[in-house]
Amino acid sequence: MSARGGRPGAARHGRDRRAEVIVPEPGRERFTGDAPSAAVIGGGVAGLAAATALAERGVRVTLYEQGESLGGRLAGWPVRLADGSGATMSRGFHAFFRQYYNLRGLLRRTDPALSMLTPLPDYPLLHRNGMADGFARVPRTPPWSALGFVALSPSFGLRDLAAMNPREALPLLDVRVPEVYERFDGVGAEDFLRRIGFPEAARHLAFEVFSRSFFADPRELSAAELLLMFHIYFLGSSEGLLFDVPREPFPQALWEPLGGYLRRLGAQVRTGTPVHRVRPATGGDLTVETEGAADRHQAVVLALDTQGLRHVVGASEELGDVSWRAGVESLRTAPPFLVSRLWLDRPVREDRPGFLGTSGFDGLDNISVLDRWEGESARWAARSGGSVVELHAYAVDGGTEREKVQRRMLDRLNEIYPETAAARVVDVRHEWRDDCPVFSVGGYRHRPAVRTPHPRVTLAGDMVRTGLPVALMERAATSGFLAANALLAGWGIRGQVLWTVPRAGRSRVLRSLAGRFAAT
Repeated sequence: MSARGGRPGAARHGRDRRAEVIVPEPGRERFTGDAPSAAVIGGGVAGLAAATALAERGVRVTLYEQGESLGGRLAGWPVRLADGSGATMSRGFHAFFRQYYNLRGLLRRTDPALSMLTPLPDYPLLHRNGMADGFARVPRTPPWSALGFVALSPSFGLRDLAAMNPREALPLLDVRVPEVYERFDGVGAEDFLRRIGFPEAARHLAFEVFSRSFFADPRELSAAELLLMFHIYFLGSSEGLLFDVPREPFPQALWEPLGGYLRRLGAQVRTGTPVHRVRPATGGDLTVETEGAADRHQAVVLALDTQGLRHVVGASEELGDVSWRAGVESLRTAPPFLVSRLWLDRPVREDRPGFLGTSGFDGLDNISVLDRWEGESARWAARSGGSVVELHAYAVDGGTEREKVQRRMLDRLNEIYPETAAARVVDVRHEWRDDCPVFSVGGYRHRPAVRTPHPRVTLAGDMVRTGLPVALMERAATSGFLAANALLAGWGIRGQVLWTVPRAGRSRVLRSLAGRFAAT
């Protein structure tokens, strides 16, 4: 694939005119005769992206998903509340940032205007010591974004800026992928921030909130991921730190329409169908084994989470080589996290934000008031006179008693929003999961790439190395398209055009300065 940035058309796909376009290998537009069959294993964001790119080009796609619904870690399922109401439970809040060009492109297949998303006005942060911050008033385009943050933030002032070590901080200004991993993956994020003199108040207020969005303890996060995060969301992009959220629960807003789109393209969507094994077959084909069945395909995309990938590869003894299989086996997941959703019998105060990032509150990482923006929750709140509140706690110590954590999170909610202390809990659901990838110090070299030793097997997911400045849901979507593109290129079919934030620092002068210091 080739890349070029700053084209006039870039603004159509995002606010940033320096967004880069990644052009796929040349080829025919689509299959016009007998088309190959491809299995996409995993119906999360990555699998849906891969299935979409393949099916749109005439490939005969079968999508296998072990769950009963699509969406992977963004799936939802129906529940019946104690008051008899029906509701949709999920693993909780996700922010759809404006930099997520490829994820948004996927969603535009069924909603060209992205009307299913609604913006939240700010990304507010609150520390237990009373310090608060936000990004609504911060300019979005670097370097004004950095200067505006310093001018407006109570946690990072001009004195703090002057006290930083400029030589050590220069890598923040010229983040390049994959070079950032080669230089900084062996360094801890917290150690890096201390080295550059990043102010302690900002470290506790902003860094902890952002780093824990990777579901990891901030002390164990790779500095390379931290630098990439700064680049994507702040110093390398003019999209800013504002984001959108779905107007309805994930299944209704996102995945049911996309599943219908795939079926109209001729894809088979098999939910409730776990894959046990993939075997190379004669003639270069592959056999996908499910319960009581074995389907033959010409290609396979493994779009599984970390645990699922390890399971399928571990059971597929003939797939790949020893080194690749060992790398997959070495993958680990982040510590457990908790999502608690509460249906309360009275409203949260009107001035509370729809989303609040928190730090210093005994492990509580954020609070969402879902009825501020999600239609289903808003309708329940209107009927009952109550509210729907969601709490997240990431990287929970695995040895901690879960019920104690759940009670502590409720206590912290009552502390932050005192009006909730008098509310009766109509119903509550606690979701404990431990299936997110971990981006620990030195872990990058163990993470697999999109291509595998088998020319017709590709990988996709948010743990996969893409060589592009993407993270979280956008890494999942991008890797899914890349996985499809790799297969399509082998068949002489042109794949999906992709977009990313700039793959290097935005300022030529600062890039030159950073490079000069790096060479000395």
